[in-house]
Amino acid sequence: MPTPPTEPTGRPTPTEGRPARRTILAAAAAAVPAAGLLSAQSAAAAPAPATPGGAGAGRAAAPDLGPNVLVFDPATPDIQAKLDEIFTKQEKAQFGTGRYALFFKPGTYNGLNAQLGFYTAIAGLGLVPDDTTINGDVTVDAGWFDGNATQNFWRSAENLALVPVSGSNRWAVSQAAPFRRMHVRGDLNLAPDGYGWASGGYIADSRIDGKVTPYSQQQWYTRDSSVGGWENAVWNMVFSGVEGAPGDSFPEPPYTTLQTTPVSREKPFLYLDGEEFKVFVPEKRTDARGTTWGNGTPRGTSLPLSEFYVVKEGADAAAINDALGQGLNLLFTPGIYHVDRAIEVTRANTVVLGLGYATLIPDNGVTALKVADVDGVRLAGLLLDAGSTNSETLLEVGPDGASADHAENPITVQDVFIRIGGAGPGKATTSMVINSRHTVVDHTWVWRADHGDGVGWETNRADYGVRVEGDDVLATGLFVEHFNKYDVQWNGERGRTIFYQNEKAYDAPDQGAIQNGDLKGFAAYKVADSVTTHEGWGLGSYCFYNVDPTIRQGHGFAAPNAPGVKFHHLLVVSLGGKGQYDHVINDLGDPTSGEDTVPSKIVQYP
Repeated sequence: MPTPPTEPTGRPTPTEGRPARRTILAAAAAAVPAAGLLSAQSAAAAPAPATPGGAGAGRAAAPDLGPNVLVFDPATPDIQAKLDEIFTKQEKAQFGTGRYALFFKPGTYNGLNAQLGFYTAIAGLGLVPDDTTINGDVTVDAGWFDGNATQNFWRSAENLALVPVSGSNRWAVSQAAPFRRMHVRGDLNLAPDGYGWASGGYIADSRIDGKVTPYSQQQWYTRDSSVGGWENAVWNMVFSGVEGAPGDSFPEPPYTTLQTTPVSREKPFLYLDGEEFKVFVPEKRTDARGTTWGNGTPRGTSLPLSEFYVVKEGADAAAINDALGQGLNLLFTPGIYHVDRAIEVTRANTVVLGLGYATLIPDNGVTALKVADVDGVRLAGLLLDAGSTNSETLLEVGPDGASADHAENPITVQDVFIRIGGAGPGKATTSMVINSRHTVVDHTWVWRADHGDGVGWETNRADYGVRVEGDDVLATGLFVEHFNKYDVQWNGERGRTIFYQNEKAYDAPDQGAIQNGDLKGFAAYKVADSVTTHEGWGLGSYCFYNVDPTIRQGHGFAAPNAPGVKFHHLLVVSLGGKGQYDHVINDLGDPTSGEDTVPSKIVQYP
């Protein structure tokens, strides 16, 4: 379906069409005991911080991070065998219950190939990536799905230095698979073996000494990093604050390049300070370019685990809220957490950090997570999975009417992913609502499932993906897909988006089901008519109406015609002729047509 890119050798990649994502058999993974961690807190105990060692111990005791956190050091025996064991369990477990975090203490590890399956996070425990070096690879490929990487979701690599065995590390992923704070001493290949389809990803705060070779990747966003080169582009490659990025050249080749990122603050991460576990909270940067760690110690604040409630499976919302009320931060260990009321973050500068794709499921139609209109809250590393009873919202950042100024210390939402359906029936009217001003949403995938269990036009009904009510909100790396109405609805002033990837809902039964008054379909990205200032760079929307291929989508993007509303580099694509777009934005831009999957593009709006 996409026009096949050509790799540097001149051999074209495969030309068969990108299929709709299909149901994959889920395999639940058994827990693997954590090696070398001391028990300090039971799963359902009353909230208590991780406790230090006894008098004269000289350092804090290792925290109990639960059975699904594995901590390795260079002397750990049979590391490869343990990595292989977890990969075997997680390789095909797209909707399984296994959750894993694999941590490597500072040092050098030789001859490893860490293949990552679903819900698996790998990370170094140094303060900078080069503290933890793997002479080997951290690999994502797509053999489990016949070489198609479009379903390689929910896995991550952070804070490691890699020396790839072949000179090139393979990271063939699609959504919800961040590559953060990584140093690759070689090339980085973003395509699966055989150059099958791959559907977009995210790199931040990383250094790639060699070239990044996307090959068949359809779209990608890279932020505040350094690369030795970038080989090619298919539809939409976006860079902000990236040293060595290709020049801005959309539409051909489709590179969108900003020299800096307006506002960024890297994701908090767990690390070892000597023998003591701490969480590092990076400071905010403005007009950022390059990594935070390239010139020595990164700038930020270290928090001891004595200031965290270590949340383990069995903890309920009451216990979690009690801990928050005591002034503690939250560290969610890998697991699945049902909540019968909202987790409510009300204290400024609270850190809520999930390990290993910790998953929150709201019961009885509640909101899973709410943040008050306070400064500096950091939400990171969580998967919110809709429950079977409809929730009005799943994540609410700031209450209705929030108006406080957070310009100096914004709320950040990073690697927080939302899913409606797929693992079972789920419903939500609006998945993510941003009411607080100056919020930074840095890499999210908000997904109404198009495959898996509990999937159907009304079965996993979810009208809206992301709704932005607050002013001055910035989104860097926004992935939102398949909602029944608007995927993104932006009502706040002075909003900005750098990179947007969208697919309209596959399963609309007919034209009438998506009709929006006199308009054919709801836009993938709608800026309210009342907005006077808004800006976006590198935005794409794709349709694959496989139930009724005759459906026409009036446009991918809708925005007022106002001097302060600007878009740079827009495209719409019909995947194999399954539905078509009449325009790109409003009534501008050529219609898509035929089955050739050729994008229709607009360089600037207005």
